[in-house]
Amino acid sequence: MTNRHTGMSIMQNKKLSWAWMCLAAALLNAPNIIAQDDPASLETTTAAYIPVAIERVFDGTVEAVHQATVSAQTAGRIAEVTYDVDDFVEAGSVMIRFTDVEQRTALRQAEARLNEAQAMRTVAQEEYRRAQNLQERGLGSQRDLDTAKAAQESSRARVASAESAVEAARQQLDYTVVKAPYSGIVTQRHVEVGEAVTPGQALISGLSLERLRVAVDLPQSVAAGVRRDPRASLVTDEGRIEAAKVTLFPVADPVTNTFRVRLDLPEGQFGLYPGMFVKTVFPVGEAERLLIPMGALLQRSEVTGAYVVNGNSVRLRQVRVGQRFGDRVEILAGLDEGEQVALDPVRAGIVAKYLMSQNHD
Repeated sequence: MTNRHTGMSIMQNKKLSWAWMCLAAALLNAPNIIAQDDPASLETTTAAYIPVAIERVFDGTVEAVHQATVSAQTAGRIAEVTYDVDDFVEAGSVMIRFTDVEQRTALRQAEARLNEAQAMRTVAQEEYRRAQNLQERGLGSQRDLDTAKAAQESSRARVASAESAVEAARQQLDYTVVKAPYSGIVTQRHVEVGEAVTPGQALISGLSLERLRVAVDLPQSVAAGVRRDPRASLVTDEGRIEAAKVTLFPVADPVTNTFRVRLDLPEGQFGLYPGMFVKTVFPVGEAERLLIPMGALLQRSEVTGAYVVNGNSVRLRQVRVGQRFGDRVEILAGLDEGEQVALDPVRAGIVAKYLMSQNHD
């Protein structure tokens, strides 16, 4: 019995010791808990007027820098079309083949005439050397030498003409194979297999998505500013894209009195395709706006607010926001310059509830 009671006493003492340890830890942590509910512990920012760029937004149309319609450069009949609409084509790939019987025949004829001209040139050169040798020995006349020299020059001219004819015939044969000038997507096919075509007839159209640009029509008031400061950007689902180059056309449209501006985009696709409408942004000046960080805003249903910290007071105040500038937003109403705004609205809300409960108590 004594041992059992002694054992129970030891267990009770251990439990009491553990309880005292927990109580001591709670007392030690109590100042920290109170500190977290202290408005002074909130990180704040000052609502201030900051110079920002004033911008105008206009609709623009996406265009492909490289877009073309490939036309026939020789006559023939379509033997093969290897790509269709919406197919991707690598640069240098064969898109269309012509029947090439006539071109190959013309090349063989040109090569035959070249061989004949080269043979005649060889004969003319031998005749000239023979006439020159006889004239040096006093056995030939100057007239015979001049005749041989003229024949030699004539044979050289015929060889040069035949070589040009061979080059032209070879080029006509190359034209029977139509290759892609650059990598891109086929947008339209103008011919079918078996169709006879003539030089200049459209064969296939395509464009490249590797380099894009945007065309925008600006009013005269904005165009004047763009001429002084050629900067612009696009607003897309992936964010803002700064234009690599801004080109302002020097002539206004006589009907709309607007100036065409072309924005060259940096290399990349950006989820844009030719023909799409996009929002383009042009800076038109600078002004001061009352700004706070975007993270300081709290959205509750249709109400936008921010927690204002004033000494020991933390209150949620409804605000009206305007345009966004980077990671900051313009405050149109609800805040005054110099007021302190909590950067963490969630924690500020906890502190505000704690202070309200203390006031009720």
